[in-house]
Amino acid sequence: MTTHYSLIPSALALALAAGGAHAFEPAGEEIAYDVDGEAFQGYLSLAEGESRGSVLIIHDWDGLDDYERRRSDMLADLGYDAFAADLYGQGNRPAETEAKKAETARLYEDRERMRALTLAGLEEARAQGAASNAVIMGYCFGGAVVLEMARSGAADDVHGFASFHGGLATPEGQSWSEDAGPLLIAHGGADASISLDNVATLGKELESAGTTYQIEVYSGAPHAFTVFGSDAYQQRADEHSWSAFLDLLDEVL
Repeated sequence: MTTHYSLIPSALALALAAGGAHAFEPAGEEIAYDVDGEAFQGYLSLAEGESRGSVLIIHDWDGLDDYERRRSDMLADLGYDAFAADLYGQGNRPAETEAKKAETARLYEDRERMRALTLAGLEEARAQGAASNAVIMGYCFGGAVVLEMARSGAADDVHGFASFHGGLATPEGQSWSEDAGPLLIAHGGADASISLDNVATLGKELESAGTTYQIEVYSGAPHAFTVFGSDAYQQRADEHSWSAFLDLLDEVL
């Protein structure tokens, strides 16, 4: 397995040098799509030339914004097709904390809808020309969605899953299986929202089930440590988790 620190200057460091979300100029394309009559809007970045595979990105509790667009473009620059799916609905990008909690609660309480919208994003990505063989990754709320999809086994031709500072709890009535992975769990050691006890509990569940997994904990990193320009951003943890993610892509795609 190759460690990708040499690739960081060509993707991650360029994103850092851009100077925050307001300096970002999207290179991809906004994609409007329907799911059972509801309007959604994702973001597509296709690799130039032959694709190495595709990545479905699940947004955090803000909804799809320039953060996910930036990550999508970074992956396209590295030779992957990337599609940032929309799980909230076109134009629904909550700004207030209570509104964000309400949107995530709506999906946490309706796991069938959560899975259906994720699968619809994957289907739309492929319809738009993204490679069929895929990995699903997500941030914060999106990380919890990623684990939901891994447990469900509902997505065809998906070969790996990655959660960045995501929710880790296994819902009542669900369990892990041997063929649910491989998984990458990237977690901040100083995360005040999701404790190291939660990490340990998940690790025990995965080990007991025989699931292939890798858990990385980054010292001093708070919740949302990958979010460029935020107070929570920790460059060291972002670089190491991004490199681990690229290793996963190399391994499974």
